[in-house]
Amino acid sequence: MSHSSLSTTSEKPGTWEPKIAAFFCNWCTYTAADLAGVSRLKYAPNARVIRLMCSGRVDPQFVVDAFAKGADGVLIGGCHPGDCHYVEGNYKTLRRFEMLQRMLKDLGIEEARLRLEWISASEGEKVKTVINEMVAALTALGPLNLPQRFSTWDEEMDKLEEAAQQQPQADHNEKTEVVHAS
Repeated sequence: MSHSSLSTTSEKPGTWEPKIAAFFCNWCTYTAADLAGVSRLKYAPNARVIRLMCSGRVDPQFVVDAFAKGADGVLIGGCHPGDCHYVEGNYKTLRRFEMLQRMLKDLGIEEARLRLEWISASEGEKVKTVINEMVAALTALGPLNLPQRFSTWDEEMDKLEEAAQQQPQADHNEKTEVVHAS
């Protein structure tokens, strides 16, 4: 697995800004983001929008990969329940979102780093509000730094592996020291 960064620009020390991977439904949330832009609404430039035909197409692995590649937060946007162009895609999204919340909690990733919002095509103002709120929440939490944690975890695993390899040898030596009675 590649651990390339989500960021497209290099950051100077002390200038950290949260990075958000935003998975938006083509029919509603992406259109609302477009409306926000056309309406010249001002919101933080921290979100990298990824357009999908339906929020139901957001595979949990996409979310995990976004965090692994440097996202500080992930935003999923879809049609309001009952308004999905693919009938039940947003219900599938809701089930996956709840599963992802439990999994990320178990991994020690704060709940505020993953957000699900229902945003219709006419809600450009809501896109602005949600992104600005999420940037503020992530700024308060600070960087996730998951890619940097990989090297620490790799070092810990190497030490554990080394210890495990030495352990069977020590056990083997104790078992081979058999005293024969004369």
